[in-house]
Amino acid sequence: MKRFALLTTVLTAVLTLLLPFIGGSGPALTGGASYASAAGFNGPRYASSIDAPATAPPTETSIASHRGQLAKSRAATTAHLTVDTEHLGQKPVPIPVVVASPADPPAAGNPASRGGASSRTPNRGGASSAGGSTADRSSAAAAAGTSCPGNGGGGGSAPGGSESGIGGTTSGDIQSFSAALNSIRAANCLQPIASGNFRYDSCMEQRLYWMAEDPSTNPGNTWGHTGVRSLAPDANGVYYSDAVPAKGCDGNLAGGSGNSGATVAQKWWDSLSHRASLYRPSVTSTAGVCIYFAMTHGGVPSENPGFARAAARWGGC
Repeated sequence: MKRFALLTTVLTAVLTLLLPFIGGSGPALTGGASYASAAGFNGPRYASSIDAPATAPPTETSIASHRGQLAKSRAATTAHLTVDTEHLGQKPVPIPVVVASPADPPAAGNPASRGGASSRTPNRGGASSAGGSTADRSSAAAAAGTSCPGNGGGGGSAPGGSESGIGGTTSGDIQSFSAALNSIRAANCLQPIASGNFRYDSCMEQRLYWMAEDPSTNPGNTWGHTGVRSLAPDANGVYYSDAVPAKGCDGNLAGGSGNSGATVAQKWWDSLSHRASLYRPSVTSTAGVCIYFAMTHGGVPSENPGFARAAARWGGC
């Protein structure tokens, strides 16, 4: 009996020690891992199939560093956007109203001429900006037993003056522009503009000077068509466009670093609204048509002379 009692006591002690680890209310040896797996707690997951690398919890220092990197990225993006190689803040130019041709009575309410050129525009081919495609024009010429018009070449001259240290339109500018414009017209089966019908326009040049004389270091601070307001005020809270009344005449605009007469001619063709205004593909005869042009180089204060602003418009001679 004593031996049985001793065995019973030993067995009870053993069960008391082992029971929590083999069942009952105690935690199972694999319980924690099974729970984590079932709940999806195998570490953070990303949208891609690649797991995130193990990283330390974020600290105030790491958060500040991340914010600093974001600020630098935003600043770099903003700086990139201010270098506009196409049309700095360019707004579409409405298609000018085509009035009666010289053979017809003048249209009522015809706007006054600007820049020494008549605002009367020959109405040949309609005012539509469509004008068909280059293929359509080529097919039409072939059907009529003719070929596409040739290249009219470039021409024109300008005084090459300056204002406030800003370079004005040169003969090289207008000749580069006119040669490119007629080359584009020839490539697209359009009638050329007579080489002698490219004219320097001092009135549009005055508008370009006014924009370039804005003392802001942002070359696009005052840029746009009639009624444009500067983007930001000076240190005294004064907007240049409010303090200095606009001068000169409006036109199709293009500008940016490294521009020439040829590059702006291409930009105006590439922009459909400017193509309709300056190239007018629907006009089938360019007799009596003149193209007016102006360009400035550099700006205030100490703007790079390689930064050009240009303006051009279609009109009667």
